Amino acid sequence: MTAPEGRGIAGHELDRSTFRILHVSTGNVCRSPITERLTRHALVDRLGDPMSGGLIVESAGTWGHEGAPMEANAELVLADFGADHTGFAGRELLDEHVIRADLVLTATRDHRAQVISMGHSAGLRTFTLKEFTRLVRAIDPATLPDPLGTHGTVDRARALVRAAAALRGWLLAPSAEADEVNDPYGAPITFFRSIGDEINQALDPVVTALTGVPAKR
Repeated sequence: MTAPEGRGIAGHELDRSTFRILHVSTGNVCRSPITERLTRHALVDRLGDPMSGGLIVESAGTWGHEGAPMEANAELVLADFGADHTGFAGRELLDEHVIRADLVLTATRDHRAQVISMGHSAGLRTFTLKEFTRLVRAIDPATLPDPLGTHGTVDRARALVRAAAALRGWLLAPSAEADEVNDPYGAPITFFRSIGDEINQALDPVVTALTGVPAKR
């Protein structure tokens, strides 16, 4: 069996009607929950119902605390943005999460390396969040599929990932740290809020490129 578009394990079929985004950090209680829920919030802002565009957003941790709630300060950060924290439960990153994902966005380069080391043809669809933002900014939206077409948002998202992967070797970060989101675990709320702002700013151009719809101001 040929793996579809670089994805897959024998027996896993690509669902053409959905596009899964997987956010990865360490414990899945701070950075990746914030990123997951801010992504969902941004999609609601643009699409009304993210599932109407076929976009599914999840998260997991390389040392994930299975079933754990997100950190209380992470909940406060989400409240600052009007994003919903309810119903969250931490997950340990498993092979099946990587297999299903169409785009994996990690907090750091180490997380990215860990995801890629799991195999499953993950290299071309795994980026740090800030790396993906930098690459997306360089892609002309006019070269992407119309989000209003059949499976438009999903097809657009797949094309965006391919375009970003093609640019990776050409558009380098100014420094290694530029592609990282620091861990706020155990830090005061002021640091959590600075990380929340950092994540939100990185997500804005990504969600705009994915959906073809700018944020409401």
